[in-house]
Amino acid sequence: MTNMIIINDTTLRDGEQAAGVVFRREEKLHIARMLDTIGVQEIEAGIPAMGKEEQETIKAILSMGLKARISTWNRAVIQDIKVSVDCGVKMVSISVPVSDIHLKFVLNRNRRWALEQTKRAIDYAKEYGLYVCVGAVDASRSARDFFMRFARLAQDCGADRLRFDDTVGILSPFQTFKIINKLRSEIGVDIDIEIHSHNDFGMATANTLAAIKAGARYASVTVNGLGERAGNAALEEVVMALKHIEGIDLGVDTARFRELSEYVANASLRAIPASKPIVGSDIFVHESGVHVDGILKKSLTYEPFPPDEVGLERTILIGKHSGSHAVRHVFKKLGISLTEKESRDILRRVRIAAENTKKALSDDELMGVYLEYMDR
Repeated sequence: MTNMIIINDTTLRDGEQAAGVVFRREEKLHIARMLDTIGVQEIEAGIPAMGKEEQETIKAILSMGLKARISTWNRAVIQDIKVSVDCGVKMVSISVPVSDIHLKFVLNRNRRWALEQTKRAIDYAKEYGLYVCVGAVDASRSARDFFMRFARLAQDCGADRLRFDDTVGILSPFQTFKIINKLRSEIGVDIDIEIHSHNDFGMATANTLAAIKAGARYASVTVNGLGERAGNAALEEVVMALKHIEGIDLGVDTARFRELSEYVANASLRAIPASKPIVGSDIFVHESGVHVDGILKKSLTYEPFPPDEVGLERTILIGKHSGSHAVRHVFKKLGISLTEKESRDILRRVRIAAENTKKALSDDELMGVYLEYMDR
């Protein structure tokens, strides 16, 4: 076994399960191509049991000759797995509810059924030589003794990977580390662990990092964190956090993150928030005088990494909170050299204009302030 962390992107499956999101076939193929191009190692392409259209799309993705491994999502139902086999995949995810609340209210089943159905599904998949990832749905709310029994069963039946699903995002990073660490120590190293975190409390990325720290090798993510309710751990956040916080470079071409995020945002009709971590349009936009002064001297003073590393550019705005250094810098870019007195005088006028308009000033508006000042 290797210690390398593997990204499993499920934008085309869990991402599309976000309410109201529908990807056309050509969009799915384009997203798969982009994910593969930037170096994502695994792509969960969809749910064959949904019908012929989904099956044809998955077959089309498989025919693209991508480097990434392609998997499908399945219930622990023989027919689901059969349809996946017919699509031509070599890897399947088999999802089984393991919390009592899901077993009772979603399926009207019990723990015994979950264990028996899991064994039956794994045995069937292994007959076809498939790589099997068993997804423990709502694992974070399962009884710990039953979950460990479930995990050992999956391992004993020959499953290659166990996916721990924090289905409603209730875990904290501290709880996640403790649970995954215990799981890793109790089931040994014969089966890999994947973390699948939802973002209901805003901790999906942190929980994913905590799980990796505790021994999970696989991280389930989506572009922009797209997914049901508050979404999933975001691909771009997990990759960049591993790189810059944990010192783990996965070799992903992060310079194309903004391009990828914009495409998925357009295809899903879900705009990228301006302050979205890693790829938001405003995260390298600076206005505050102290911040801009620091940025102009050394960008790392107020930026954790260079903007071009994720396909963005730095922008300095002039507004209410700007300082005279920023004013001189921006006007110099406009081809005008200001004295210290001129920059201070113009700054006073800029602040008045910013308060009146409740925004930073555009280049044209700045030129208007300058011309008015010079004509006084």
